[in-house]
Amino acid sequence: MPSPLPLPVTLITASILALIALVLALRVSFGRFRHRVPIGEGGNTHMTVLIRTHANFVEYVPLILILMGILEMSKANRIALLIVAVLLIIFRIFHVIGMPRRAPNFFRATGAIGTMVTMGVLAVWGLVLAFTA
Repeated sequence: MPSPLPLPVTLITASILALIALVLALRVSFGRFRHRVPIGEGGNTHMTVLIRTHANFVEYVPLILILMGILEMSKANRIALLIVAVLLIIFRIFHVIGMPRRAPNFFRATGAIGTMVTMGVLAVWGLVLAFTA
């Protein structure tokens, strides 16, 4: 049955990722308050981890969501797109878990590599769709 929403997979994915982004932003804000760091990281390693975790998230997620939305608008297979979306959410959570741990670690590596593979898969999928349509 078709959804009354034009982009249900992208909407659900973006909503979940927006909540994660909100948590990451709040962690930075609370860290600033706790460590009394008004801007930057103030030489505090914990602040650096919080800031980079949030920044990495906002560096990758928007472009991936744009690709997902365009693919979904282009009538790409929604089940395949949903699988990619679930994996993306898992990879981003893994990355958050792994960031404060000593590198190398499974969570950070899996989250980072998985996110890049997701972006690559969506980009290639988009190119194939664009050149075969």
